[in-house]
Amino acid sequence: MTSTVRRRTLARGTAALAVFLAAVCTGTPAQAAGDPLTPVPVTGHLPSGRYIVTLADAPVAAYRGGVDGLAATAPRSGGRVDATSTASHRYRDYLQGRQSKAAAAVGARVRQRYTVVTNGFTADLTAVQVARLSVRPDVLRISPDGRSKLTDDSRSTDVLGLSGPHGLWSALGGTAKSGRGVVIGDIDTGVWPESASFAAPALGTAPPTAKDPYRPYREGGTIRMRKADGGTFTGVCRTGEQFTADACNTKIVGARYFGDGWLANTPADQRNDYLSPRDGNGHGTHTASTAAGDADVRATVNGQDFGKVSGVAPGAAVAVYKAFWTDSDGEGTAVDSDIVAAIDQAVADGVDVINYSAGSVTESALDSPVQQAFRAAAGAGVFVSASAGNSGPTEGWIDNTSPWVTTVAASTMKTPEATVELGDGRTFVGASVTVSTGLGPKPLVLSADARTSQATAGDADLCRAGTLDPAKTAGKIVVCDRGVTSRVSKSAEVARAGGVGMVLVNTGDQDTDGDIHQVPTVHLNTPAASTVRAYAATAGATASLEPGGSTGTPYPQIAPFSSRGPSGVNKGALIKPDLAAPGVAVLASVAPASNQGHDFDFMTGTSMAAPQVSGLAALYFGVHPDWSPMAVKSALMTTAVDTKDASGGAETDPYAQGSGEVDPAAMLNPGLVYDSSNHDWLGYEEGLGVRTGTGVAAVAPSDLNYPSLSVDQLLGSRTLTRTLTAVRPGAYRASVRLPGFRAEVQPSTLHFSRAGQRAKVRIELTRTTAASGVPVTGSLTWTGSGRVSVRSPIVVTPQGQLAPVRVTGSGAAGSVSYSVTPGTEKQTLTAYGPVEGARVRGEASADTDYMREFALTVPEGSRAAEFFATADDPDDGLYLLVTPLREDGTPASEGTLSTYDSRAHVSLTTLTPGRYAVVVIAPDGVLTSDPSGVGFTLQANVVGADAPRTGAFGVTPTRPATKPGVPYTVTGTWSGVDTSAPATAYVGYPDGTGTLVSIGG
Repeated sequence: MTSTVRRRTLARGTAALAVFLAAVCTGTPAQAAGDPLTPVPVTGHLPSGRYIVTLADAPVAAYRGGVDGLAATAPRSGGRVDATSTASHRYRDYLQGRQSKAAAAVGARVRQRYTVVTNGFTADLTAVQVARLSVRPDVLRISPDGRSKLTDDSRSTDVLGLSGPHGLWSALGGTAKSGRGVVIGDIDTGVWPESASFAAPALGTAPPTAKDPYRPYREGGTIRMRKADGGTFTGVCRTGEQFTADACNTKIVGARYFGDGWLANTPADQRNDYLSPRDGNGHGTHTASTAAGDADVRATVNGQDFGKVSGVAPGAAVAVYKAFWTDSDGEGTAVDSDIVAAIDQAVADGVDVINYSAGSVTESALDSPVQQAFRAAAGAGVFVSASAGNSGPTEGWIDNTSPWVTTVAASTMKTPEATVELGDGRTFVGASVTVSTGLGPKPLVLSADARTSQATAGDADLCRAGTLDPAKTAGKIVVCDRGVTSRVSKSAEVARAGGVGMVLVNTGDQDTDGDIHQVPTVHLNTPAASTVRAYAATAGATASLEPGGSTGTPYPQIAPFSSRGPSGVNKGALIKPDLAAPGVAVLASVAPASNQGHDFDFMTGTSMAAPQVSGLAALYFGVHPDWSPMAVKSALMTTAVDTKDASGGAETDPYAQGSGEVDPAAMLNPGLVYDSSNHDWLGYEEGLGVRTGTGVAAVAPSDLNYPSLSVDQLLGSRTLTRTLTAVRPGAYRASVRLPGFRAEVQPSTLHFSRAGQRAKVRIELTRTTAASGVPVTGSLTWTGSGRVSVRSPIVVTPQGQLAPVRVTGSGAAGSVSYSVTPGTEKQTLTAYGPVEGARVRGEASADTDYMREFALTVPEGSRAAEFFATADDPDDGLYLLVTPLREDGTPASEGTLSTYDSRAHVSLTTLTPGRYAVVVIAPDGVLTSDPSGVGFTLQANVVGADAPRTGAFGVTPTRPATKPGVPYTVTGTWSGVDTSAPATAYVGYPDGTGTLVSIGG
């Protein structure tokens, strides 16, 4: 492998260290809160530090009574919580008293309190204090204060069909009425209040009139705004660094900041932000203006007119909750305690929608503090839109996957493009927003050939700051490699050195971006990028940059970077993401101080997609203010349309697009909706094994009343239930498309005489020809009169049987028994092995970047394999990564990474013949820069029909009499095994899967 691959592999390995540590203390499920003899679950490691302590009493948004003398404060179904009522104030006082009592019991000081969406507090605790709190019956959960980061036609509002005489805004009465009476809370990096996207009249003190009922006004230090749902938003314009109370107006109706946790964890010399709601990054200004910026704002940058931009809900108001802060590296991050505080305050203030364009490095657990706060927010009537993450196209690296959150993927739009014409006449089209007139022909030079004498070729390839020599660059078009540094910083370096243009080239197959560069720039993908790079290295190379041209790329597609499912924490019971929205090259307002002086800029990421959906939810609440968040979510999902694949055909992967791209033209006419509430979500959590401490009974997770259907490990057949609520009366007929399955819906026709009427249906799915272990995708569609179509995606993974992936035993002779649940009536079991591979010695040290790489060729007929890397010193820990390779030697996938252990272990129960890379990583050396090496022994046990055996292995029964769904016992027996090293046997099943039997491993 190349050094680049090494660095990428190591980064993934060390990132997994955090995953491992987060799982250390979650192995034993606890009983429900209230049992004083059982410690409650503690997620994460237990060092001294800042923790979020969640208490068992329900928060204001979920309290339905039960405490003597304190009335219920939870809203009715579909309503919003009123955190300003007398009952809420009294109950909040009660909760704060309980919090103080719990903290005092262990001698802790409360740093921050939460009472609306979660009942808890933040405190600095020692490990002993954590342990003492964990056994208290009034404590539900203790979590380390984790860290999250921002997720990073050519107009999204045009692509979505909002603008124009026949667009949705026109149908709603114009832009001023689109979202009027609705407040979007943006939890992000703050706001640049001087932006033209937030221009609005100053706040007065006179209450609104009947003619203008939703006009915000000041009442002392509070901003009040009557809302479309009949409630009142009460905001505060918190002053601070370069931010006065006058920064708020009738568009920005609240601005607060939450930084206690981040500031406590970030030294002053590592901060680069304003101690106020002012945006020190630009991300928050971009997301807020995308969701609800003013309509028809002229966007001009460096004298170039980019036309007019609008927020999705230009009539809605914005409340800013700054919880993300910019560090000295320019990265926006936050800690959980600040995020929870922001959610708590947003719900207390009375927002209708929360936009959350951020996420964790790994998928957040359903019971994490942030996701639980979002659950309470959604239960209180607040729609939560969150970005899926930017870790695509690898499967399974997705975040914000709770069922009460709308998880948004990013789709492409028509990309502004320009043409690179080489001196030999060849032309290549790429992304560009900065080539408005022709440039050239000019000399074309590789950046490495124009570097200073002090710069390395590698740094110059990337056009890093200070690497280009003006004497070699002036008047030329420079070819710069993408990567490491920001794209716009590369053009800034070209401009500094006197270059007149840039061709930005991808070094691998990636997306291209239209950024506002310092010099005219065209961004090329492979293979064009490689061709231009090679030509630039020839003597006398020239090029011209010309406006226009087209790659013919179909859109909308799911962006390559957009995170994909499946969701691990939902265990196959939920399809995530939920839907997609434009998230590539979205033009919106930014903070000029941190964006090269620009008032507007193009940004790309699922961060840009989430506020599109937040704006659509605001439009919905403007029309249907009494709808629940899940009814709105259902309407958005079931009216969505398929995105496109690279060939222009329909995208069929729900793990990429969810239900598809949002369709505002259809969303207000969904016909039917799938609704759910806090009680349903609690039952869902219990069904997944998450202890909620509420006493709510567990339900089968796949039966959550969700607008998509998902079943993992289906044996034979499965019946799902759903309840549909009519938005529009009439008859609806069901149809199911699911290849390899027989599907039956009962009743198959629904008749509704009025809106609000409900009907329960059963969907029976029976496997016929579908292959075992391979997800099958399809859809359930209800068709009504007037061209109403209610479509839900389906993902089902059939299984020939449910059996453990790996069982263990020990000794030269012995046996192990386990249970298998068949999905078919005929089963044949085959025994393989045992196998004991050769032991290979190695050392990971500073000389090898603390890793060693090995190559392995897996022959035809191989069934499965186990890999072991055993450290010489039991106190040393290792990671083991096994990755299949393409013919050119590059990784074919991210591979399989072990947990961190002195004997790192990877099991592969399905094995494709070919070459594999086996990488042993010693992360302690990387983290501590310890020059001493870590010695280890590597062993690969590859099981197959022709593999050499050590001893004998058999399985009984080989042809069991089975009945689908009824478990039977399998016993594997071995003898004559060499016990000096791990051995591996294998039990194969008819569908090609099997169970590894690890002997001494």
